[in-house]
Amino acid sequence: MAQALLSVQILPKTKDGEDVIPYVDRAIAVIKESGVNYRVGPLETTMEGEFDELLAILKRMNDAMFEMGSPSVMSQVKLLVGGPNASMERLLEKYPDGK
Repeated sequence: MAQALLSVQILPKTKDGEDVIPYVDRAIAVIKESGVNYRVGPLETTMEGEFDELLAILKRMNDAMFEMGSPSVMSQVKLLVGGPNASMERLLEKYPDGK
């Protein structure tokens, strides 16, 4: 399948106003465990890999939120599939230090 970039902001509903940070940390751990290239940003995390693999990781992230007790999860996703720009390195080459 095609190379892709998938950026996701995961917004789990928490029980009784519980802090969302442990949930987000778990979602990022799911990405890390997958072995794909990724970059955590202040509002979203971007993954790089095969299209089908990234969708499977997204599903596992949502599943992990339910396993932690979240009654619902909203995932805001940006997706770039195929082409020469489906690479973090290529898209960020002009901004090596993030500025």
